[in-house]
Amino acid sequence: MTPSTQTGRPLQSIAFLRERRTALLLFFLAFALSILDRQILSILAEPIRKEFNLSDTSLALLSGFAFAMFYATLGIPLALIADRGNRKRIVVWSLAIFSGMTFLTGLAQNFWQLALARFGVGIGEAGVNPSSHSILADYYPPEKRSSALSVLAMGANVGMLLALVAGGVVSQLYGWRTALFVVGFPGILLALVMAAALKEAPRGFSENRRAAATPPPLRKSLGYLWGSLAMRHIILASTLSATVTYGVSAFQPAFFARIHQLSQMETGFLLAGLLGVVGGVGAVTGGWLTDKLQTRNPAWGVWMIGVVQLISLPFTAVAYLAGSPALALAWLVVPVFFGNFFLGPSLALIQTLAPLRMRAISAAVKMLIMNLVGLSCGPLIVGAVSDALKPAVGDDSLRYALLSIHVLGFWSALHFFLCGRNMAAGIEAAKED
Repeated sequence: MTPSTQTGRPLQSIAFLRERRTALLLFFLAFALSILDRQILSILAEPIRKEFNLSDTSLALLSGFAFAMFYATLGIPLALIADRGNRKRIVVWSLAIFSGMTFLTGLAQNFWQLALARFGVGIGEAGVNPSSHSILADYYPPEKRSSALSVLAMGANVGMLLALVAGGVVSQLYGWRTALFVVGFPGILLALVMAAALKEAPRGFSENRRAAATPPPLRKSLGYLWGSLAMRHIILASTLSATVTYGVSAFQPAFFARIHQLSQMETGFLLAGLLGVVGGVGAVTGGWLTDKLQTRNPAWGVWMIGVVQLISLPFTAVAYLAGSPALALAWLVVPVFFGNFFLGPSLALIQTLAPLRMRAISAAVKMLIMNLVGLSCGPLIVGAVSDALKPAVGDDSLRYALLSIHVLGFWSALHFFLCGRNMAAGIEAAKED
C-alpha cells in the first residue's frame, strides 16, 4: 500500500509537508520548554543553595535524582500506551503537567517541597519524548530522520539558552521564585496550541510500511532491544554521553560563579551564547553530517560521532584549568560544538532500529536508561567529587570535579564505534516486523 492510498496525502504533497513541519515545530518548542523547565535549577542553584543552606550533593539530588526517578520510570508505561493509542494526547497532557509543576516549584519552602515539585516535573516530562519521536519517525524517512531529529534536539540548546538568560536575569532582578513562575507558564499555552494544531501521520507512513495490527507485549519488546547489538550500543553510548552532559550542565553556572566570580546575569548571558548558539549549531551539524555519511555507509555516521568526542577531550581539559573566564569559554567552544553531535542521530537511530510498533517503547527504554543513569549519576558524580575535594583545594574542587567526569568520553566513543559495526544488521532486523 502506498502512502497516498493510506491517507490521500502523498509524501511530497503540500498538505503533508505543512503538517510535517508543523509537527516538528511544535515538538521542538515542547522539547525546548522541557529543557528550560529542567535546567532552570542549574542557574538558580546558588541562590537556592544559600536560602536553604544546601550542599553540592543536595543540589545534585534536586537537579538529577528528584527529577530522573519519575521521568525515567514513567516513560515505559506511557510509551506502551503510545504504541497502542493516541500519541498526541499523551504529549499534550504531559506538556501541561510539567509546566504547571515548574510553576509550583517556585512556591517551595524547604528542600523536601522542592524535591516533590521536581518529582512532578519528571512525571510530566516522561510522556513527551517517546511519543513525539514516534510521530516524527512516521513523518520523516530514514534518510532525513537524523537531520529532522537534530532540529528537535536543538530544542535542548534553545531551552538551555532560555534557562540561562531568563534564570539569570529574572532571578537577579526579581528572585529565583519569580524565575520559576515565568518559565512555567508558556508550556500551558503551548499545550493548548498543540491540542488544536498537531496531526499524526499513520504509523510507518514515511517508509511505506504497515504497522502490525497489535503491538507486541513488553517482554518481547525488551527482548528485541537487548538482542539488537546496534540498539544496545547506541543506548549505552548515549547514556554515557548524557552522563557527562547532565553532570556538566548542572554545575557549569556554579563553576563560573565560584571559580571566576561572575554574577548570575553575566554567567547566564555568557553560557547562553556558548551552549545555546554554539551547541545548537553543533546539534544541527551533527544530524546533517550523519544523514550524509549514512547514505554511503550505515556505520559512518556513528563512527564520526565517536571520533569528534575523542577530539574534544583535550580542549575540555584546558578549559577547566584556564585562569580566566574568557579563556575557559574560548576553549569550551570545540567541546560544546562536538558534544552536541550525538543528540539528534541517537534519537533517529533508535527509531530506525526499532520495528514500527516498538518505536515509542524503544525511545522510552533509551530515556529510562539514559536518565536513570545519566541524569541521576552525572550531577551526583560532579557534586560528590566536588564535596570530597573541597577540604583539600577549596572552591577549586568544582574545577577538578567537572574535569573528572569527562573521562567517560573515552567509554562512550567505544560504544559508538561498536554500534557502527552492527548497524547494517540492526536496520535489516527492524524491517522484519
